[in-house]
Amino acid sequence: MTTEPLAPVDVLVLGGGAAGLSAALCLGRSRRSVRVLDAGEPRNAVADRAHNLLTHDDTPPTEILAAGRAEVERYGVQVVPTRVVEARRLPGDEPAFEVRTGDGAAHRARRLVLASGLRDELPDVPGLRERWGRDVLHCPYCHGWEVRDRRLAVLASGSSAVHRALLVRQLSDDVTVVLDDSFDPDADERADLAARGVRVAAGRVTGVRVEGDALTGLLLADGTAVPCDAVFVAPRAVLADAVVDGLGLATDPVGSPDEDLGRAVRVDGAGATSVPGVWAAGNVTGPQHALASSIAAGSAVGAQVNLALVTADLAAARA
Repeated sequence: MTTEPLAPVDVLVLGGGAAGLSAALCLGRSRRSVRVLDAGEPRNAVADRAHNLLTHDDTPPTEILAAGRAEVERYGVQVVPTRVVEARRLPGDEPAFEVRTGDGAAHRARRLVLASGLRDELPDVPGLRERWGRDVLHCPYCHGWEVRDRRLAVLASGSSAVHRALLVRQLSDDVTVVLDDSFDPDADERADLAARGVRVAAGRVTGVRVEGDALTGLLLADGTAVPCDAVFVAPRAVLADAVVDGLGLATDPVGSPDEDLGRAVRVDGAGATSVPGVWAAGNVTGPQHALASSIAAGSAVGAQVNLALVTADLAAARA
């Protein structure tokens, strides 16, 4: 296995999804040396089609990523299929970093872009994971049109379910919030749901009902079922802890105060993290990002990283 560091680059991009490739494209076109380290596990891998992406709506996500890799490689960007297992800042006044991958290689760079996304941890309900990306969904904007006018359920994990239910109500007039023993809506929340005709079902969810390879309901502990053709859930956002914690990046909790929906890397308005020399973009900064906003964030971060390098190069030249 390789132990000596490879040739250093200006920027290492950790993650080859929409945000990472977008940052790499901006940096490559700025004539920076860029290496993208990608484990090949995009968050949207379970989805057959990508939506809400102008000019590419209804395109398979794999095609979008393949086109992105081809584009960045035209500008000399290296895309390496490998898994990052460790990242650290090297000693010194000027930021510099070393990243180690599962194949034993050591990669060094002047700056880092963290775009490793997140892993969705679904509620602990038997059968839910098997339907993920088909009729168990997360984002009404990404997949809501495809289930419009059908029987829809919102599986609650806390008070954010009220907001989610009101979004889903725009898609269908048959919507039920299933509380799953997670919280009890207050009077105002119940009034909001009632005003829009959203039903509320109490009870702990114990499984899903599937008929002919299609979801038909959520099973409750009392033996009853809530009929539905699709269910919207709030997964817990799981980050690549070895990298985030290894670099010492500050994070913030995701979700409302009464529910644990994971954490996200804290960034400022320019995408800079709490560690100088490290920027972050896409789902690693919050699960709300879809393809369009991830691409935008990656491009903006790429420009910020190039500007930081321009400033550092100028300081070195004047010295």
